[in-house]
Amino acid sequence: MSEAFPRHVLCVLGSGLALSEMERIASGFGGFVLDREYSEAEPDPRMPEAFKASMAAASFDEADWAAVESHDTVGYLLSAPMMRELAFDTSRRLLAVTAALLRAGATAVKNESSGITHGRDRWLALADQAADMTDESLADVTGEGQADVTDEGLAGALVAAWVKRPLYDGQVLYSCGMHLLGAPEVEIEVGAEPPAKDELPELVAHLDTLAIYLLTDPRAAEIEDGAGFRMTEDAPRWSLRTGACDGYDEDDLFFNPYGYVRLTHAR
Repeated sequence: MSEAFPRHVLCVLGSGLALSEMERIASGFGGFVLDREYSEAEPDPRMPEAFKASMAAASFDEADWAAVESHDTVGYLLSAPMMRELAFDTSRRLLAVTAALLRAGATAVKNESSGITHGRDRWLALADQAADMTDESLADVTGEGQADVTDEGLAGALVAAWVKRPLYDGQVLYSCGMHLLGAPEVEIEVGAEPPAKDELPELVAHLDTLAIYLLTDPRAAEIEDGAGFRMTEDAPRWSLRTGACDGYDEDDLFFNPYGYVRLTHAR
């Protein structure tokens, strides 16, 4: 396994929101700093295209697009490079930071480490969903340094917030962003023909089910190639295949040091 440590890079647009205020808000949640080298108190004309490439169409409305167009500040917030056992909680706290920034005057937010964005209402709904989960959703860190995450609702909110999906490479649908939660990317074998639009919701549901399994079930740490997997007890059986991340260099923000887990048709 690679020794690379993932980190969040959060792009925050503001209108009349000072960089110092962004930094003050983020620092209140612990572990997040403003990248002074790349943050600027001026508009960046590349932002509309950058947000379009980050799946903005899924949840942006006219007000969200207007907010991107009218920004006058671009801040980049960084997490520390995340050890695997700290990634889930760091991502949970950063979602709370995102909501706090939006409520304080930030106009749009996207994650450079997975290439995903959401409209303001979607960000706030996901943050509220995660906040509604009690602290009991995260068990204490064990002596081995591994967090036992058991709450599927919290895991689902963080997958929805930080994991870009579905992407298609000509053979499989796959995710980008599970490394930010300390887990392998999830994939599903679909073949050389892109899936039809009406097939996508079910395929994405498969990806999400596998993602939540990886985050919440202790057995996920011992997956072996060829192991069986079912979405529900009476659903068709899939086979699991694991592999290393070979689509990105180790210094790429998208690189997942934990590899991938792929659903393939059971033979």
